[in-house]
Amino acid sequence: MLKIEVKEGESIERALKRYKRKYRKTKVLDQIKDKKHYKKQSTERREALQKAEYRQQYILENEDQ
Repeated sequence: MLKIEVKEGESIERALKRYKRKYRKTKVLDQIKDKKHYKKQSTERREALQKAEYRQQYILENEDQ
């Protein structure tokens, strides 16, 4: 459960913005969407490998710069 304490002199809009940012960082919505549809374990593994390969390639390309 997320708790946001409104600081003295802080507007409610600012506190809501902090709450929304915290909510996005926890990736709760992403987990809910993932569980909405069944995904085979082999498909999940394949996607994880593709993501890892992409990250590695990205790191290598930016390392040279």
